[in-house]
Amino acid sequence: MSLRLHNNLTRRIEAFAPLDPACPTLYVCGPTVYNYVHIGNARGPVVFGVLADLLRRRHGALKYARNITDVDDKINAAAAEQGVPIATITDRFAAAYREDMAALGVAPPDVEPEATGHIAQIIAMIEALVASGNAYAAEGHVLFSVASFPGYGKLSRRDPEEMLAGARVDVAPYKRDPGDFVLWKPSTPELPGWDSPWGRGRPGWHIECSAMAAAHLGETIDIHAGGVDLQFPHHENEIAQSECAHGGRTFARFWLHNGMLNFGGAKMSKSLGNIEKIHDLVRAHPPEALRYALLSAHYRQPLDWSPALIEQSVRTLDRLYGTLRDLADIDATPMIPDAIESALDDDLNTPQALAEIAAIAAAARKAASDDERRRLKSQLLGAGLALGLLQQAPADWFGRGASNDDDARIQALIDERAAAKQARDFARADAIRDQLAAEAIVLEDTPQGVRWKRGS
Repeated sequence: MSLRLHNNLTRRIEAFAPLDPACPTLYVCGPTVYNYVHIGNARGPVVFGVLADLLRRRHGALKYARNITDVDDKINAAAAEQGVPIATITDRFAAAYREDMAALGVAPPDVEPEATGHIAQIIAMIEALVASGNAYAAEGHVLFSVASFPGYGKLSRRDPEEMLAGARVDVAPYKRDPGDFVLWKPSTPELPGWDSPWGRGRPGWHIECSAMAAAHLGETIDIHAGGVDLQFPHHENEIAQSECAHGGRTFARFWLHNGMLNFGGAKMSKSLGNIEKIHDLVRAHPPEALRYALLSAHYRQPLDWSPALIEQSVRTLDRLYGTLRDLADIDATPMIPDAIESALDDDLNTPQALAEIAAIAAAARKAASDDERRRLKSQLLGAGLALGLLQQAPADWFGRGASNDDDARIQALIDERAAAKQARDFARADAIRDQLAAEAIVLEDTPQGVRWKRGS
């Protein structure tokens, strides 16, 4: 099988082959940790985590970096408001981010570099850019000279003058050109800062990722990924400063961008206030259903987020876990079907992969022989494994975190109801049914007997 990915640098689907067949490299832009992240921030880590697993299966190894931005004006503002060092803010919300990602089944990257741990590398890259004439110092700042890089705009395919008109750029008197962007800026005494050849200051946002990617993955990486909202100016600026600092060598061979989540008719964003924090969502809904929902649309397309989408994802997983519960008497080893690999090879076509999972489950429910049931259970578990789904015990899924004592109490009531019906004590059977319904316990009649699950 051959992995094909849509490369935003060329605007076409291309066969992917890493520079080092034994170990591809992947860099994904991570969060700025000043608050809890919203569910839109999870789409990239979820889908590119599926890609990371696929690359490991194909190549045997992967070097995957996802950064943490832990110095930023929003972080500084939060720290000043609370009267604490920036590390108090960043440590808290970096930990919360890792917890949220784990809840959604996102495995940690191989490397999680933090900007404040790479100040030396950032300063060294800026010095190289100044020495090559691609950057200049002015009034305590260091700025990248956009005019010095003829390839500027090749990712976003925008004319530099059009980019200026649409970009949120700080037109300051010390800039040679309004489009020049900050690599280093001065810090006043109350702000965090580090000594540098240009005075005490702190890095600009764009230079952080370039320095960290080079430090951990090398000067040329196979895949750089992130949200489509980062394509300009962040990723455009990364290309410019990285390729100028490294003698013109290609910075990233493939550029992948996930689409945005829409909520309430607009792009989900903190600035609009139309966000749903993962921290809250994973406490209100099964986290696996949130993951399923994030995979339900192709990663390059927008995704309309809604309570209905979550509920549909819960119901779908109910059916899939119900199938696994009915196959509990069959021992099976997970095996990823070719159809799943083929769907993921097609530019990470997760909707097609989910459709294949549904087809496998439907076939398993109709299978007559134990051999056929074993084969299909293996495929169902393997297909789920490729997408980070269906890896918990059905009892845990349907229990929704309830205690074993409560599960036993509910099962005892169901057994009592069955006995009451057998004894034709319909009043007692109906009373138990009503009690369970009041507790949002849903009963299902199956060939294997009465099954139950908690409603969402």
